[in-house]
Amino acid sequence: MELERLNWPDARDAICATPVALLPIGAVEQHGPHLPLGTDWFIARHIARDAAARSALLLLPGISVGVSYEHRQFWGTLTVSRDQLRDHATAIARSLAAHGLRRIVFVNGHGSNCGPLEEAAQQLRRDRIHAFVFNWWQSIAATLAELFPEPTAHAGSIETSLMLAIDPALVSRERLSDASGATEWGTYVEGVQVGFDTVEFSAAGNVGDPGCGDADKGREILSAAIGSLARFCSWLVSREDDDLAARPHLP
Repeated sequence: MELERLNWPDARDAICATPVALLPIGAVEQHGPHLPLGTDWFIARHIARDAAARSALLLLPGISVGVSYEHRQFWGTLTVSRDQLRDHATAIARSLAAHGLRRIVFVNGHGSNCGPLEEAAQQLRRDRIHAFVFNWWQSIAATLAELFPEPTAHAGSIETSLMLAIDPALVSRERLSDASGATEWGTYVEGVQVGFDTVEFSAAGNVGDPGCGDADKGREILSAAIGSLARFCSWLVSREDDDLAARPHLP
């Protein structure tokens, strides 16, 4: 069920009948010369939508723009601050809780969103609003390691595979040859990170070889991530509120 498609009486019925809501959160930022700016958003939205349909959960209108300051030199990249993302996610969760639905999963598609979303979840927990952050790449790390042994990070083989599976028309195959040869995220001297902006270590914006992208592998990733999210939501539904609440002060 997609909340924005419902009228308010149907929204009332859906909220009362649904134990968990999913909020997809992505980014609009450069993804190399071959992938669309909305790659992280498209991936998060796809995983959240399919998991919601599988488990009869409520899909919320998502947050498409995330924390993308490190990509700002590339055309089209949009960004909000860490505080703005944290506060936006928190406000949506509180709005939902006011209607009685107090369990929400932030389905995150972008690495730099992790910290702010964890902060939001911790703040909400203190008010007995049970929010959790689902980072799809962490949930299926073993699957990714098996499918993609080559170095890959941003706009490399993994994300290219996902977009080939989700919407191949959005992958500019003719620009794959323009991709950077960078294989490591960041620039380091003696183990100290000295390069933080993407443009400092990848002139084309990607890290990893997008030429290794494969639609079948992309579909396998999606299936694994959707299944993992569905299983997490089943676990969440099975918990009592007291199990999820912050522990009281020690005596």
